[in-house]
Amino acid sequence: MDGVKWMNAFGRTLTVALAVLAGIPGALHSQSVSGDLSGRSARDQAGTVSLTLDEALRLGLGGNRDLERANLALALAEGQVAEAWSSVYPSLDLSTSYTRNLSPAVSFLPAIIFNPNAREGELQQIQFGAENVWSGNIALEQPLFRAQTFIGVGAAVRFEKLQLEIVRGAEHEIITRIRLLYYELLLAQEEARLIERSVARVIQSLEETRALNRAGLSSDYDVLRLEVELANLEPNLRRAENEFRRMQRDLVTELDLEEGTSLEVVGSLATLNLDDLGANGEANIRLLTLMGVDLGEEIDDARSEALLRRARVTNSLIQQAGLNTELRGTELQLERAEYLPEVSLFAMYDIQAQQDGSPSFFGRSGQRGYGRNVGLRVSLPVFSGFRRNARIDQMRSSLRTAEVELDLAGDQLRNQLRSLIEQAEEARLRSRSQGLAVRQALRGFEIASAQYREGLGSQLELTDAEVALRQSEFNYAEAVFDYLSTRARIDQVVGEVPLPEGS
Repeated sequence: MDGVKWMNAFGRTLTVALAVLAGIPGALHSQSVSGDLSGRSARDQAGTVSLTLDEALRLGLGGNRDLERANLALALAEGQVAEAWSSVYPSLDLSTSYTRNLSPAVSFLPAIIFNPNAREGELQQIQFGAENVWSGNIALEQPLFRAQTFIGVGAAVRFEKLQLEIVRGAEHEIITRIRLLYYELLLAQEEARLIERSVARVIQSLEETRALNRAGLSSDYDVLRLEVELANLEPNLRRAENEFRRMQRDLVTELDLEEGTSLEVVGSLATLNLDDLGANGEANIRLLTLMGVDLGEEIDDARSEALLRRARVTNSLIQQAGLNTELRGTELQLERAEYLPEVSLFAMYDIQAQQDGSPSFFGRSGQRGYGRNVGLRVSLPVFSGFRRNARIDQMRSSLRTAEVELDLAGDQLRNQLRSLIEQAEEARLRSRSQGLAVRQALRGFEIASAQYREGLGSQLELTDAEVALRQSEFNYAEAVFDYLSTRARIDQVVGEVPLPEGS
């Protein structure tokens, strides 16, 4: 019986070998099909733009419209600071005018003033002014005490700091968004590649099984089962390719590239080793080193608290909430300053001249008049219809709202950071277990393939081994993706987002 079994196995192996040789055209056809599928996935097309993560980040920061809008708001705030400081400096006004009286103004006075012999009730026409009138004026005013001015400068400076922090927050948001899109495109690329490899393996097994079926060494059911598996895989491949193209479009839009640009991201999640940096290629090493926060190997409670303390100082949203609270407090002070007096020093120099006939600039010296004065002006608001009280109540409510939002942001920061740290630790542990699963699944597939070719295993075992291998490979890539994505969010929450090389 052993001899018969050995002869059957030998005959089956020989038949497989002959079938494989005879099926070379079919294999070449399957490779062509696989190549076409790869071409549809837009990874080997001519004109594809290959981008590293650093290059994607530089592109995203270079032309992002959200960042441009934030920078324009910052420029506006800087202008408001300069405008606020202008109220502290003295003001100097110079004015001059020339008037040509075509008909100089006249008035009527009792004629007896000029002529004692004039009749009672007689009026004398008197001309006031000359045909040419010049005037010049220089006025200087220096605020000595104006609380609204100095508090307004402080408010403008705080608003500028807030806008500067908004710019920093916009940069963090853009970098994080690009990192997440880049990782998602890597995952979509990996999924399409894995399904593509499964299709190629199933096609090869199908060709071998058909050859065995023709030789009477395999049943029609084995062929049918592989055909069904291939039919199930091809829609999955199409779905993966569509997802890959969708992620491409999202990243192209984020980077503000030309519509229709085909992107290729550099790196491989399936080969990325989270525990041994030196075991990675150059592209994967950069994916692992482009991090802002160093989490280390293990994160205990003390480490988490230290990260939380850092986040309270460097998190952009927390800083914005704090600056907004300060700004609201300054606005409240500004409204209260309306009750305080204003003190200013002023000085004025005035010159006038008049002349009849042809104009001569400021006429003769005997026709000029001068005025000079200096003084101190004090004004104190007394009553404005309770407007100031209403404004103070409004500002007080705004300040309290800002304080509540700051407290809420702090609580949300604590919860979010703890959740992200837990997710990062879980993803790292999952990647280790899935890495072991990949190695075991690969070994299982190799054993199942060898046994099937030798006639010691069934086609069902081979199919199950292939499905297990594909699933374990994707699970590992997904675990690495979850870890990288969580790290990107941790960097943003802590407020230590990495910048690309050369920026």
